[in-house]
Amino acid sequence: MENQKVWFVTGASKGLGLTLVKQLLEQGYQVAATSRNKKDLIDAVGSTYGNRFLPLSMNLKSEENVASAIEKTVDWFGKIDVVVNNAGYGLAGSLEEITDEEARENFEINVFGSLNVIRKVMPHLRKQESGHIFNISSVGGFTGAFPGFGIYCATKFAVHGFTESLAAEVKSFGIHATVVYPGYFRTSFLDSGSLNVPKNQIDAYKEVREVQAAHESEINGNQPGDPEKGVAVIIKMAAEQNPPLHLFLGQDAYDMAYQKMAVVKDALETWEEVGTATGF
Repeated sequence: MENQKVWFVTGASKGLGLTLVKQLLEQGYQVAATSRNKKDLIDAVGSTYGNRFLPLSMNLKSEENVASAIEKTVDWFGKIDVVVNNAGYGLAGSLEEITDEEARENFEINVFGSLNVIRKVMPHLRKQESGHIFNISSVGGFTGAFPGFGIYCATKFAVHGFTESLAAEVKSFGIHATVVYPGYFRTSFLDSGSLNVPKNQIDAYKEVREVQAAHESEINGNQPGDPEKGVAVIIKMAAEQNPPLHLFLGQDAYDMAYQKMAVVKDALETWEEVGTATGF
């Protein structure tokens, strides 16, 4: 009965979201997939899956629109079992360069969009006393050591943080929550359509420009992660009885996570005497 589960996937017209939807449908799952443009979604996925595929146009910034998409899914399939908050985009630029408007827009999609989905789907999951929510963060949601990606990392750290709280809040209802930290996967994420840059760039930030150029040219198309294998892990985790709260994807993600933990461990140990001498 495992492949009778109903999946709800956002940001499904490209990248990991599209790969996930295709793999789920090929394995016989029932899938509601959302994108800003429904036609793009249908063109990308195809129309050969009959009633098992429900493509939906959804504006993540509109609570009413998100609620409508979830209600349509429940009306169509009768339930939702697995939610994947995948929609998001990158933003490359120093903190000084990125305007308030540009920063807030990145948070609107990467953070508040996912919160809108969670807020509207939870009544259904609580009622059925089951479900699993995957929130796609990034290894940049665990370590912020990327010059020029401060705002993007901040959005993904937020996803990391609220997923930890969500897991604690929904455990008693029989619902799981997992935060996913992908490393570099060979998708369209670093293309101009998914990686935004600030309108007002400052020439003085040479390191930021170098990192930005490396992501747009050298890294793009040469990422070590295979999207097919990455989404297969997510599907596997959805079938686990005791799935992880934290799921790192890719050797690079593991390496960067261990590096971050070593830095934190060193700081804790080096300054422990000073940092703990604060009690009454």
